[in-house]
Amino acid sequence: MAFASTTPHISIESRHQWPIVDHFRALPVGRIREEACMSANLDDIRNQQRETWDKFSAGWKKWDSLVLSWLAPFGDTMLRHANLSNSFSVLDVGTGEPGLTAAAAIPDGYVTVTDLSENMLAAAAENAAKRGLKNFKTQLCDAGALPFADARFDAVLCRFGFMFFPDIATAAKEMARVAKPGARVCTAVWSTPAKNPWATTIMGTIARHVDMPSPPPGSPGLFRCAPEGMMVETFKEAGLLDVAEEEVSTTMVHDSPERYWDFMTEVAAPVVAGLSKADPATREKIRREVLELAQQSISDGKVQLRSTATVIVGTR
Repeated sequence: MAFASTTPHISIESRHQWPIVDHFRALPVGRIREEACMSANLDDIRNQQRETWDKFSAGWKKWDSLVLSWLAPFGDTMLRHANLSNSFSVLDVGTGEPGLTAAAAIPDGYVTVTDLSENMLAAAAENAAKRGLKNFKTQLCDAGALPFADARFDAVLCRFGFMFFPDIATAAKEMARVAKPGARVCTAVWSTPAKNPWATTIMGTIARHVDMPSPPPGSPGLFRCAPEGMMVETFKEAGLLDVAEEEVSTTMVHDSPERYWDFMTEVAAPVVAGLSKADPATREKIRREVLELAQQSISDGKVQLRSTATVIVGTR
C-alpha cells in the first residue's frame, strides 16, 4: 500500500495540510485512537477501503514498475531490520511488497501476504508468478483480525498500511500476536507533508481550489501516522520490545510533468476524490498549476520529487 481514500468524508486536507498534522501532534496518542474509533463506523471504513483498493487496482498494475522502484528503499530498509533467514515464514500485511522481495530472498521459506482487496491480491499473485516465486501465497483478510495462530511467523511486515487501518492499535496487536517470540515486526509510514512533495505538489494544489470538509481527528489518511513518536508508542503498547525507528528518503522520478499528473490521477484515490469535486474549468486550472510546480522540480531532465517515510521496528 501507499495511498488510498477510505471514506467519502475524508478530505484531501487530512493528507497534506500542516494544521491537521500539528493538531495530531497536540493530542495524546491514545486520544487520537479514541477519537478515530468514536468518529467513524469501523465496518464502513473497512468496506470503503476494500472498494477503493479494488477500484484503483488497475492503475496500480499499470504503474507497477514505477511504484516498485520508487518504494523499494523503504521495503529494503524494513527487510534489513527484519533479519530474514532462508527458512523463515513471513507475513506481509497489505499486498505485494516487500513480500515479493522477501520471498525471492528466502527460497526455502515462504511468504503470506494479506489484504482486504481481492483485486490487489490477484495483482500480487500475478507478480509472484511472473517472478517464478513458488513460496508466495495470498490471504484475504482484515489486518485487525488476522486468521493465523499465535506465534505463527518469524517476521511480520507492513509497508504503508497503518495509515489506512480503521483501528491502528488493534492491527499492531494482531501483528504482535502472530509473531514468534524474538521475531521482528516492521512497518513504514509516510513522514510529514513538508518532507513529501511527491504528494503535496498535487494535493496541496487541489486543496487550494476545492472546498472539502475537514475529517474527524485521527481519520485514515496519508499522513495520519506522521506525528512524532506515534507509531513507536503504538508498537510498545502492542507489547513489542526494543522499538526503534529510522527515517528513509528517496525520490519519485517521472519523465515529464504530464507523466506525474497521469500517475497521481490514476493511482491516488484522494487525488481523484478531490478532483471529482471540481468543475471542468477548475480541474483544468488545477492541472496547469500542478504541471507548473512539477516543472520546477525537474533535474537532469526528469521530474524528481522527494519522498520520506519512517520505518519502525519492534521485537516480539
